[in-house]
Amino acid sequence: MITVLPVETPGLGDRTYLAHDGSVALVVDPQRDYDRVTALADAAGVRITHVFETHIHNDYVTGGLALAREVGAQYLVNADDEVSYERTPVRDGQVIEVGDTLRVRAIHTPGHTHTHLSYALEAGGEQVAVFTGGSLLYGSTGRPDLLGPDHTDTLVRAQWRSARRLAEELPDETAVYPTHGFGSFCSATQATGLASTIGEEKRTNTALTADEEAYVAQLLAGLDAYPAYYAHMGAANSGEPGKPDLSAPSVADPAELRRRIEAGEWVVDLRDRTAFAAGHLAGSLNFGLDGQFVTYLGWLIPWGTPVTLLGESAADVAEAQRELVRIGIDRPAAMATGSPEDWAGGEPLVAYERATFGDLKAALADGDDDFVVLDVRRDQERAEAHIPGTVHIPVHEVPGRLDEIPAGRVWVHCAGGYRAGVVAALLHARGRDVVAVDDGFDNALDLGLCSLPSETPAPSDNRQEINA
Repeated sequence: MITVLPVETPGLGDRTYLAHDGSVALVVDPQRDYDRVTALADAAGVRITHVFETHIHNDYVTGGLALAREVGAQYLVNADDEVSYERTPVRDGQVIEVGDTLRVRAIHTPGHTHTHLSYALEAGGEQVAVFTGGSLLYGSTGRPDLLGPDHTDTLVRAQWRSARRLAEELPDETAVYPTHGFGSFCSATQATGLASTIGEEKRTNTALTADEEAYVAQLLAGLDAYPAYYAHMGAANSGEPGKPDLSAPSVADPAELRRRIEAGEWVVDLRDRTAFAAGHLAGSLNFGLDGQFVTYLGWLIPWGTPVTLLGESAADVAEAQRELVRIGIDRPAAMATGSPEDWAGGEPLVAYERATFGDLKAALADGDDDFVVLDVRRDQERAEAHIPGTVHIPVHEVPGRLDEIPAGRVWVHCAGGYRAGVVAALLHARGRDVVAVDDGFDNALDLGLCSLPSETPAPSDNRQEINA
């Protein structure tokens, strides 16, 4: 009997897989903190003999090399990938024996990258699964634009052909196990579901139901921004990513925290946005562990800036540290635990208001023009519906466009509250008077605050909206 166990990394929207026959195991696309994988193998009583990479990853630093070295496994990477370490090179059509019962066939499936491989798993002469990495996702495919605009057209068309190849060569009952597509920005469009088969994808996946030109047009139209830290991941994965150091950082006292803030370092409060808004250390930033912490911190931070973590407990700091090593932020500069009063050391705490879209509607109705509404959603979200007259700067562009935000009080909103909290904290740390709209955007629609695309007039030279 073959068992496939997913290892979820929800903060990045990815999955790693451990597949075994009760004796030996293979691993596909392990995250940097691979101790989760070895713990799973130990619990199952199996020995990891092979570690496979579907591609040189753009959204995280791999743990594959360090894992393979630790357990004495073969590390299989496409022979055409230029890497600085020794690996077992693998090519299209090559079959790898894993123990006595498992056979893995490499299938070249370019599209997400030029050298992307999928791995078809056979057991007992039957095709049971395919690990598709960033190729065929659930209802979608991996995005083709991460290597730059010069490659996008070639890759998007290759992606369509790769999906077709998988559908043609594998039986309908073959289980599909992608790495991306669970919230990852490596997905071209939002993937659907948590499990699928080749047969199901034939019925529902645009790459398999639409012709090439329709697929290309739809996929390219759906692409939006992706995290800035992606620019550093390819180089890290082509180099020699080592085992992460998850030991606790040094503890900073209030005087050190103040020094770090005044030096321009990032002191990050890990509490949720409600607690942060109610009272926090002046100058600290807020990336709560209750949201996409590592995605947005990694996206906004000037790369290389020292990070100090503030958590209510050591466990909170450890969780954040684990997420950070996945994107190559290896060691926090320092940490502190407890309450904001502990971190302030007698300094007064600072706070700002939270509000709903109902509160915003009331403020707009008052006719007070001494405030601005800042929409920090992405371009595609904005295009679907927006509040007229608002300033639009996507969350990831805010640090570089602060001078475009008009003077006065700033009401910040997004789609659900998390990104608005991140930006409100960032602006407040820079002395701005802010209100964080902590509410679902559907409520703005229900309150009649929004313009839909068909209702939006063409922009004129004197419009006050700032579009990203």
